[in-house]
Amino acid sequence: MAPRTKKVVRKTRRDQTEISRCIKYLMFGFNILFWILGFMIAAIGIYAWIEKDTFDNFGRLTMGGTLFFDPALLFVLVGIFMFCIGFTGCVGSLRENTCLLLFFSFALAVIFFIQLAFGTLVFIYREKVKNEGEKQLMIMIQSYRDDPDLQNMIDWIQRDWLHCCGVNNYRNWESNVYFNCSSKIVGSVEACGVPASCCRVEYFHNNKQCGYGTLEPSAATHMIYTEGCLPKASHWFERHILPVAIVVAVLAVLQ
Repeated sequence: MAPRTKKVVRKTRRDQTEISRCIKYLMFGFNILFWILGFMIAAIGIYAWIEKDTFDNFGRLTMGGTLFFDPALLFVLVGIFMFCIGFTGCVGSLRENTCLLLFFSFALAVIFFIQLAFGTLVFIYREKVKNEGEKQLMIMIQSYRDDPDLQNMIDWIQRDWLHCCGVNNYRNWESNVYFNCSSKIVGSVEACGVPASCCRVEYFHNNKQCGYGTLEPSAATHMIYTEGCLPKASHWFERHILPVAIVVAVLAVLQ
């Protein structure tokens, strides 16, 4: 009688993962990009703070209320937040860590609902938002010379984006100590004037001092923009409501 041979059955190991490989590596790829980008943005913000000695002048900026309008602070906060979210999404998807993935999902949900609530509140209380925005913009004008980043941002808005001057009109620059007419006493050449970013393009290239003396009662204002940035921004959003809505919708879908 021939010996009975045993059939060898190889058992294959079942993949116990609960996440699709496609989703897993897609999430990992996207989040590692956001992780690196967040680190770079935060590093740029901190470098800008070091360059302009923000840490030495921290008390003065906080008391003046200008710290919250510092573009470098925005870079630091956005960078740190992106770094944390990217880290949890990247490591959570790679390691299939439930806690990190839950935190990642919860953070995205919170961001989405905050944006939704913010948009709704702005629409409902738009008059209050406008008044508060006007008040904060006046603080920015008063602090124009105190922060180089803030100065560059205001110059870009006035000269390159909206072609405007001041908040409601060009005379808002009287609230800045450097441009107020009373600065003539200390010999300020900018007294009774406006920044060069208020000058119209055709005059700015030939005359960087075209804003000097424009706040004088009898001064000619044909060389500068006289309309304020707040009404100009309102008109800009009305004209570009469709592209703005498309960008908002794309961001919501991505989230």
